[in-house]
Amino acid sequence: MELEELQSAWSQMSNELEHQKKLTNEIILNMTKEKYRNKFKTVTAYETLGACVCFCIAMLFLVKFGELDTWYLQLCGILSLSYLIILPILILKALRKIKTLNILKGTYKDNLSHFIKAKNRLLQLQQIGMGVGFLGLFFILPVFSKISSNKNIFQVGLKTEQLVLLSITLIVTAVFCIWAYKGYLRLTKSAQELLKDME
Repeated sequence: MELEELQSAWSQMSNELEHQKKLTNEIILNMTKEKYRNKFKTVTAYETLGACVCFCIAMLFLVKFGELDTWYLQLCGILSLSYLIILPILILKALRKIKTLNILKGTYKDNLSHFIKAKNRLLQLQQIGMGVGFLGLFFILPVFSKISSNKNIFQVGLKTEQLVLLSITLIVTAVFCIWAYKGYLRLTKSAQELLKDME
């Protein structure tokens, strides 16, 4: 009788330990999932704010589009609108895809493969955004000048102080873009290491 009771107690304790192990693993996986999502929370907030600013500027350009009275200013306006609307949407979609990756579903290999594709897409969009951003200064500036002061800078040109200001803006933009891109590289590397820890 004592042997049966001992076996029963041992079996019950083994079941409880197995259940405890499953709960612990589930808690760890959920904490890892939350940690993964939190990695992208701040950058998503910044990108959302930046997208809102771009959309507001695009709305202003759309409302004032009729003031662009030459074909080349209208072309600059169309390029500006495309840049201010399309790129932020693409970046937010790429961020959403990488942030909402469900690391609790699928195999480790599948999750890592999906992550790497989403990461590469996001970094590629950032590179495109940096390149087009520099060019964007040259087609947004004429539109902004015409809308804000009714001056066609293609006809009146830029004064020396405006050229200096444009040069400073280009340098500051370059420094900011490099800093932001390195931040994206660190963020995605950290998230990838978190996924690798789940192997």
